[in-house]
Amino acid sequence: MGGPSGSGKSTLMNILGCLDTPSEGHYFLNHVDVSTLDDDALSVMRNKEIGFIFQNFNLLPRLNAIQNVELPLIYSGTPPSNLRRERALKALDKVALTDRMNHKPSELSGGQRQRVAIARALVTNPGLLLADEPTGALDSKTGEEIMRLFDELHKEGNTIILITHEQEIANFANRNIYLKDGMIHSDKINSDKKIILNSNRQQQYSPIESNNNTKSI
Repeated sequence: MGGPSGSGKSTLMNILGCLDTPSEGHYFLNHVDVSTLDDDALSVMRNKEIGFIFQNFNLLPRLNAIQNVELPLIYSGTPPSNLRRERALKALDKVALTDRMNHKPSELSGGQRQRVAIARALVTNPGLLLADEPTGALDSKTGEEIMRLFDELHKEGNTIILITHEQEIANFANRNIYLKDGMIHSDKINSDKKIILNSNRQQQYSPIESNNNTKSI
């Protein structure tokens, strides 16, 4: 999902992530009408159904990798501690980082930190992964590695919504949605999905093709 600043990306992401509710209309997530939920119910929905991945990782610096991954399970009251540790270890294994599970964020590279953040998002087995500029703080090679990981996770059945300003990152997706002025300006299946990223990551995301049938968000 792309678009210029002020196009509505953050607003839409907040609604999809149950951080905000729509002013009108309905949003169904896993057969639940999220637009009717109160704050407590929205909090439960976020923890159970949604995994968040951020540009700047948002890891707690005093905790090691596996402890950071365990946090959503602690917040949800998942007992006992050995079960939490087992699930966190499985999540780290999915991102190929079990050998760094005892390292703190300051001891990890940018790509490794993002892998920990992805494992943290996966640990509750959510129905939806929301990634906000997940490669924005990474170099091009590491960004490509993260996108390959997202591709593997998608093939395993995970639904992933990713916001980006970078065309070559958007080229990894199966579907590209471009927003403009609070509207869905184009919504296209990506028939030219890329496997290898270009070296130049400065190009801004732009619509491949727009149409007149814009959709309100």
